[in-house]
Amino acid sequence: MKAALLTALNTDLEVRDDVGLGDLSPGDVHVKIVSSGVCHSDLSAQNGTIPCGTPCVLGHEGAGIVQEVGAGVTDVAAGDHVILSFVPHCRQCGPCLRGQSYLCAESMAVATSPHFIVDGNPVVGFTGVGTFAEELIISEHCLVKVDNDVPLDIVSLIGCAVTTGVGAAVNTAEVSPGSSVVVFGCGGVGISAIQGARIAGAAEILAVDMVEGKLEQAKHFGATHVCTPDAFDQMKAEITANEGFDYALECIGNPVTIRATFDAARRGGTAVIVGVGRLDQKIEFTAFELFYMDKILRGSMYGSSNVRTFMPKLLRLWKAGKLDLESMISRRIQIEEINDAFQAMQEGKVIRSVIEFG
Repeated sequence: MKAALLTALNTDLEVRDDVGLGDLSPGDVHVKIVSSGVCHSDLSAQNGTIPCGTPCVLGHEGAGIVQEVGAGVTDVAAGDHVILSFVPHCRQCGPCLRGQSYLCAESMAVATSPHFIVDGNPVVGFTGVGTFAEELIISEHCLVKVDNDVPLDIVSLIGCAVTTGVGAAVNTAEVSPGSSVVVFGCGGVGISAIQGARIAGAAEILAVDMVEGKLEQAKHFGATHVCTPDAFDQMKAEITANEGFDYALECIGNPVTIRATFDAARRGGTAVIVGVGRLDQKIEFTAFELFYMDKILRGSMYGSSNVRTFMPKLLRLWKAGKLDLESMISRRIQIEEINDAFQAMQEGKVIRSVIEFG
């Protein structure tokens, strides 16, 4: 079968047609991928920001159809349509039992289990998934069943960007009606965060990005104001009378914008870090400002979302016309165009490229 492999950091992906699958173990599910989004986190794996090892089949945002199930699988059956979740939900570990399945203790075991075969050797999928492949094997704990009449190209976006971004606004930040929000970064996750803030009832939503074309798109998804970084101070003064925003969300993963996000929140406000930064990068705060500013600063893993309940909610919002998923798809491509899709993402030309498999 076809799959796109990362064979070395900072190199183009290699598309091969001779990739195989390992055995179907108890608890595993064989899925035919129908659609996969090309996410910035895949680019972060390619450049080493997110450690993944090589070789590795990239891709983690996808949807497909169950082909067969291993022994003991009860959540899904052959023929079911599913969203793939790159974070499992085992429902047995401490985090899951505490209602924090986005921190599931099974994550590392899933991420390091090789299910692909390349040149006779076992190979892992990125985050334990690997949606840049026509088929894959994955734990049943990483699947969420959906109605078979939902278009899978739409469903695939919920696998990462939409759950992460909308969840960051709704679940992590807990944006309240009538509040002010700023979102730094208008890629797939940032656009989703803007939609989440709109759905939550924010009165003002400022979108900040260096690419002006993205800012125009942000207006479509709910941003009431937009600006490039050099105009941020002016917009902050205009919207909040220089007090700062009730909620600030960082969807980039850069130390400079993380620090700016903390500063953008008003005293007593909330700053949420959604973007994934490098392991060796640090952000500095003074001991006094953390005390005196009384801000909430927190990370947001997968939008603080319990996927079994949150993904179905997102689909209901989409069906109700309150969550725009169709407009997030900028390009539909074949797997052979994956490196062009990475380039377009780096240049800020797309919100999402979606790989369509036959």
